[in-house]
Amino acid sequence: MGRFMSSTLSLYIARQILLWFLVVYAALLGIIFLAETVELLRRAAGHETIGLARVLQMAAFKTPYTAQEVLPFAMLASAMGAYRQMTRFNELVVARASGVSVWHFLMPALVVAAAIGGVRVLAIDAVAAATAARADRLEALYFRRQPSLLAAPANGLWLRQKEAHGEAVLHAARVAPEAMTLYQVTILSFTEADRFAGRIDARAARLENGYWQLDGARFTRPNAAGSYAETYRLATDLSFERIVDGFAPPHTVSFWRLPRYIERLEATGFAARGHRIQWHRLLATPLLLAAMVLLAAVFSLRPPRRGGTAWLVGAGGLTGFLLYFVSDVVFNLGRSASLPLELAAWTPAGVSTMLGVAMLLHLEDG
Repeated sequence: MGRFMSSTLSLYIARQILLWFLVVYAALLGIIFLAETVELLRRAAGHETIGLARVLQMAAFKTPYTAQEVLPFAMLASAMGAYRQMTRFNELVVARASGVSVWHFLMPALVVAAAIGGVRVLAIDAVAAATAARADRLEALYFRRQPSLLAAPANGLWLRQKEAHGEAVLHAARVAPEAMTLYQVTILSFTEADRFAGRIDARAARLENGYWQLDGARFTRPNAAGSYAETYRLATDLSFERIVDGFAPPHTVSFWRLPRYIERLEATGFAARGHRIQWHRLLATPLLLAAMVLLAAVFSLRPPRRGGTAWLVGAGGLTGFLLYFVSDVVFNLGRSASLPLELAAWTPAGVSTMLGVAMLLHLEDG
């Protein structure tokens, strides 16, 4: 395996990797922001009330999440750039001549990549989730003219629907999603001026086509005697698809909130498979970024005098894009229950790591 590197060389390699990452990631952030702005401007063309300032605001809120999605590719490109530069200047050639193994000068880069992954999961993800949630709310408000229908299930399910003269807020202790039936239901009605208009308490509410079928409904109204109906129909514009879509998407819930959110969602009666996959994806981030360093080494440690440099760089870039699309397919299979969710979440990181190690063993030691 060769001799160990000095701390000076280790710090130098780590610094080069980090500097390249900062430059590449800053460039990607700029490209992503520009692309988001152009796309939002295209969508806003038919909405006279959406100005440039609002478009730039939504683009700024969407950029952090999108930037996290390209983080593995940024790490791959950064490591390739750093190692190509050190190879071209013969710095790694000298290190190898002194007896330093490829595994030793890969170690600083692996540590930097894992640290970046840790920071992404523990700190940046909370910011990206908050801005993504804000971007989703703004898009729903300005493009679809529709506020959020559902609140995160902190203690049961909360829904909001429009009524003829205002709106109603529904609360249910639990849900049977298959039949779309709510249990222990409370419905609070408000006028357009946000004044309390009445309350309905029911044993159950079943969602039908255009109305809620209430069982055991008790009515309470201001300055009026209470009443009771064994069955009652309450008009609604909600559907099962709109209710499910109203839950916070996995990318809008931060790493720290995901376990509790999953617990509450499942206690309410809905599946939380997508949120569980997101949780495992985040846990796998440090390993995935370290795997990108291994793959980058495969495509960038070849000495320039041996030729084929451009081909290797192109192959490395193609590998990054293929990994992105394959990962997306695997995650979708996990969400649809075609694969166990843990396997779907950890496969891209695990396979990339094994592939990088195997190829380096073949090229360097075999």
